[in-house]
Order: sequence, then structure tokens, then C-alpha cells
Amino acid sequence: MLDRRPGWAGADEAGRGPLAGPVVAAAVILPPDFNIQGLNDSKKLDISKRNQLEQRIRDGAIFHVEFAWPEEIDQKNILHASLAAMSRAILALETPQGALIDGNQIPKGLSIPVETVIKGDGKIAEIAAASILAKNARDRYMVEIAEQFPQYGFEKHFGYPTPEHLEALKTHGPCPIHRGSFAPVAAFYQATLF
Repeated sequence: MLDRRPGWAGADEAGRGPLAGPVVAAAVILPPDFNIQGLNDSKKLDISKRNQLEQRIRDGAIFHVEFAWPEEIDQKNILHASLAAMSRAILALETPQGALIDGNQIPKGLSIPVETVIKGDGKIAEIAAASILAKNARDRYMVEIAEQFPQYGFEKHFGYPTPEHLEALKTHGPCPIHRGSFAPVAAFYQATLF
């Protein structure tokens, strides 16, 4: 059973590892009477379960979702872009008593108490809820953008460096949502200079 922290916001992100697309952060405050049954780390839930839980969270919780786009990721690096998106998501909420952050890094710019929780998406209900919203929002975006860039197969691998994605990158080069600072994408740009 997950722990709860009434009045506190849980925050998590999705999409730090992909070569393309945004990193997405969510912050969630669960009301005291919220049914947390089934909540878990989004990576441990199948899509059907995640969708059901997402609807429950959207219907019954206070939440905000933020995107850090590839330009921000390339400018700040993936860690700092993730933390900035988490900070924006938390700041958009109505005065949480504090923030529980998945991981071991504290986002900047928060004037409320902040605690980090390693693997918090499997321990704290508020962080688990945030992980579900972040993952679903990112996955949906990648499926939508795949229609614009069908040659990469984003709807299958969501931008992660699968063999299929790396082959498409080699064949077609990067598209506007690729992260230029990530090694396989940077290597392509480097190769075109010579």
C-alpha cells in the first residue's frame, strides 16, 4: 500500500531517456477521500490500467502538467529541464503544503517545504499519480506527432533509442523534435559537418 501525504503535491516526470520529444512533468495533490487503490509507478501499469487511473486522477485531484521541449532540454540539459518542468508544475498548483519529488534532486524556485523520495512513484500515492499523468501526456503527444513525422515510428517507441529509431535517424536524419544534445542525434549533426 502506498503512503499518502494529504495537502502535499507529488511530482514526477516522464521521458528523460528518449532522443526525441519533450520531457513531461506533473504535480498532483490528492484530496483526503481520494481512492488510491491501483495507483503505482506508471512503468508498472499497462496502458488500460493507466488510462483508468488517469481519468480518476483528472476527475478527483488537483493537478498540473508541464512540458519541457527539446530546445529547453538542449539548452539546460535533461536533468535541469526535467527539474524546471517539475518546478513549473508545482508552482501552477493552489498552494500545496509541500512538495514530494521523485528522485534525489530538488527543483529550484520553490518556497514550500520539499522532500525527495528515491523511487517515490512506487512508494507515495501523490508521486504515483503524477507519474501516471506525466507518462500518459507524453505518450499521447508522441503518438500525435508521429502523424507529422511517420518515418520515425514515434507511436511505437515514443522516441526511445530502439534499433528501429536509430535506423530511422540514420536514414532520415533528425526532425525538429529530436534532442540535438543527445549523443546519437549530435553524432548525426557532427557527421554532416565533414
